[in-house]
Amino acid sequence: MRLQANPFAFEFELSRTALVIIDMQRDFIEPGGFGETLGNDVSRLSAIVPACREVLAAWRAAGAKVLHTREAHRADLSDCPPAKRQRGQPTLRIGDVGPMGRILVAGEPGSQIIDVLAPATGEWVIDKPGKGMFYGTGLHERLQEAGVSHLIFMGVTTEVCVQTSMREANDRGYDCLLLEDCTESYFAHFKAATLEMIRAQGALVGWTAPSADLLATVRGH
Repeated sequence: MRLQANPFAFEFELSRTALVIIDMQRDFIEPGGFGETLGNDVSRLSAIVPACREVLAAWRAAGAKVLHTREAHRADLSDCPPAKRQRGQPTLRIGDVGPMGRILVAGEPGSQIIDVLAPATGEWVIDKPGKGMFYGTGLHERLQEAGVSHLIFMGVTTEVCVQTSMREANDRGYDCLLLEDCTESYFAHFKAATLEMIRAQGALVGWTAPSADLLATVRGH
């Protein structure tokens, strides 16, 4: 398949490509979650949900691989460095009890992926203790065993967990594309800068493209 993208066409085989959905969790997307306790306007992130939902439906219809990530820690916080928990001045910290259970703790309601993007049977779900999806997860080995060479990304936030995961993937030899309207930041200028960085210097980290172009390519397959 050949997808028109920036800075140039992105070529991939559907059977060797996974759709990666980064951290579309209640704690980040919905009011009362961790994102809001940091003082952010979560409506910016929830605005991408319809586009993400359309891409996910088309990707599933094509029978291709889907991978969901969640930033989530063990209940005893043994995988959460003190520096991460203590940074900043949020009203609630990782592990504290909030409106949706303990913040960013695996198994709690707030750590779950929002209902409209909930994983289907057979789709991969990775709980990651860090910003990037490869750290402490064994994901690279699983992707290699599955024959995956290309990754198409959506999710939040653009400049933190999405970009970190893309850079980790790039270092491991994956070709990566980010769907521009299926990712968002709490800060518009952070998203814009990240998109520029990713595709700079001939796709230094990866490619970017609007979801409409991917949909046209996948549906025409």
